[in-house]
Amino acid sequence: MAHDTNIELRNALIYSVYVRNHTSEGTFRALERDLPRIRSLGTDILWLMPIHPIGVEGKKGSLGCPYANRDYRAVNPEYGTMEDFRHLVDAIHAQGMKCIIDVVYNHTSPDSVLRDEHPEFFHRTADGKFGNRIGDWSDVIDLNYGQRGLWDYQIETLKFWAGIVDGFRCDVATLVPLEFWKEARAACAEVKPGLIWLAESVHMSFNRYARRLGFHPFSDAEGYEAFDMEYDYDIRELLDAYWAGKRPLHEWIEALNDQEAIYPYNFVKMRCLENHDQPRIAGRIHDARALRNWHAFLFFQKGATLIYAGEERCDRNRPSLFDCDPVRWDGPDVSAELARLAALKKECFPADGWFSAEADDEQHAVLAHFVSGEVELAGLFSLRGEPVRMKGELPQGRYMNLLNGETVEITDGELATDGEPIMLLLRDERED
Repeated sequence: MAHDTNIELRNALIYSVYVRNHTSEGTFRALERDLPRIRSLGTDILWLMPIHPIGVEGKKGSLGCPYANRDYRAVNPEYGTMEDFRHLVDAIHAQGMKCIIDVVYNHTSPDSVLRDEHPEFFHRTADGKFGNRIGDWSDVIDLNYGQRGLWDYQIETLKFWAGIVDGFRCDVATLVPLEFWKEARAACAEVKPGLIWLAESVHMSFNRYARRLGFHPFSDAEGYEAFDMEYDYDIRELLDAYWAGKRPLHEWIEALNDQEAIYPYNFVKMRCLENHDQPRIAGRIHDARALRNWHAFLFFQKGATLIYAGEERCDRNRPSLFDCDPVRWDGPDVSAELARLAALKKECFPADGWFSAEADDEQHAVLAHFVSGEVELAGLFSLRGEPVRMKGELPQGRYMNLLNGETVEITDGELATDGEPIMLLLRDERED
């Protein structure tokens, strides 16, 4: 684990914004107007998807993909000026939030300024042309980290942004050498100590595929040497398979439990139901009560929680990365529910706690525990929003459901629900 990682990040709420599609104007200044509402959700960290100029050559869609970066040291003029961006970051800080920006260091657009200034920084295909190593990413060309000059350029760029923002979300971080990230982290710490480093670690199948091709993406366990947080894509395919009806629930839950043993004791995962690369959860789960259970279980898990802009209004449309496709803000509003969950996470879940869960495949239910030295919590989550009951190592008694204030009784270790999620504080010995 990065030696100076703050495990309080486990209780952080991250809110992800795609500037182009967040407002009708799609600008930094327009986003500022929404900051008080974003903060009211309990947001601690505002993650801005790529803010840099977008390449034109080989672009996808009408406007191009923000992950086809043309200039690492500038901002997208469609969003505003550098002064506008600095003003936005100041406004984020004034709301009590931190700001992290996307770092896309595996590749650039084919017409990036680096291609012309430093063609030696780029990967070449067998025919000597610029290209990429893995995947059908036709709108980008890969960088070659065998060039020391590229390391220096990229680190200097990060140091510049470290003077403005509070951290970085690093796109497909595993395809960039781990030693680069470790060096970058150390260098940036000299500019601003305590920066947040979030890695988009990848699906297990992608890592296997890349290694079969002869590449060396680092594992999630290795990645914690440089990063504070990582995606939970190491187990995401099991969740996706469950949603698709192809794998039983317990396989995902067992993998979730295994994370407590295979990663450093102070590991931080970023948990999410949706993001800009995944379908909207409201498009998967149509029943409102079932969705309440999924969100409650999301926050119950150990790790930072991600909300993708529009999730709080049950938007079913995943905005296009390549076109103007604004978030639909007119859906059912679950903002108060998410804000309550975020507050409970901070109030009731010590950052040093231990998580475990068990699944009932037939009932599509999860009984989860969270324990630290002084605190014990339990949760029952009916993932289809139906009446369920599960038995476990639960102390007999009457408790208040933290989610709605109702009294819940545990008898002979059994907990039951009419379909609403249950979250109980079984023991709290912390001093006031």
